Amino acid sequence: MTDNKYGDTFKSEKGIHTDFIEKMTYGDYLQLDTLLSSQKRLSDHHDEMLFIIIHHVSELWLKLIIHETQGAVAAIQRGELQASFKMLARVSKIQSQIIQAWDVLSTLTPAEYMEFRDKLGNASGFQSYQYRLVEFVLGYKTPFILKIYKKDPELHEILEKAYHSPGLYDVAIQALARSGFPIDEAVLTRDFSKTYKKDASVEQAWLAVYKNVDKYWDLYQLGEKLVDIEDWFQQWRFRHMKTVERIIGHKTGTGGSSGVGYLKKVLDHYFFPELWDIRTKI
Repeated sequence: MTDNKYGDTFKSEKGIHTDFIEKMTYGDYLQLDTLLSSQKRLSDHHDEMLFIIIHHVSELWLKLIIHETQGAVAAIQRGELQASFKMLARVSKIQSQIIQAWDVLSTLTPAEYMEFRDKLGNASGFQSYQYRLVEFVLGYKTPFILKIYKKDPELHEILEKAYHSPGLYDVAIQALARSGFPIDEAVLTRDFSKTYKKDASVEQAWLAVYKNVDKYWDLYQLGEKLVDIEDWFQQWRFRHMKTVERIIGHKTGTGGSSGVGYLKKVLDHYFFPELWDIRTKI
């Protein structure tokens, strides 16, 4: 009954294309042969497929986050704040998807993971270059990280460029200065390869924005978009840490990090510190 019902419905759709001998299909457009053949297990354990797919999905979302944040940086530099808001709002939605991915991975038990963990060798999510690009555009930069990617000169060059480029918060501060706020020159001309440290002039500027929302509506929206992104990012970091703790406890990571210990440390870092500090002072 059900099959006949849907069969009749399909037949009634006279415009549906079925001849693709010389036309591009959905699979062709998305290059699904390449995408779906990339999940190659190194063990015969059933759950390794889960582990690979979760990380593949996360890397695809990271690719889109990079695309959107880089677009937002360029838009802010052009003074097109409204255009940047759409991109930054999309980033927050993407982040919610990546956070939920940890819920799926947490169905992997310690015993199951240990069945294939040794197959990873020293490979680790710690080495994800896309994750580093996200950190760089958010302003968190540590020089030793670049050493990981020296084996690939082309990739190293991409990371090196991002490492020395202004991040999302840098261009937001520049937008404050363009609006007439007296930002310290040392902040505006700082070395962008250094992790940003909070500044009193930036705090005073954001405080004025948040106390005069109607006057500085665009800058206020920008501030809130940045807070959204940092909030979601910290939630992602927390879920990452708890998922790792749930699956491997306090073992050293496959990449050599302290595992849970390292993940707990980065939870204390703020990308946009003044935007959090002013909430106490408003």
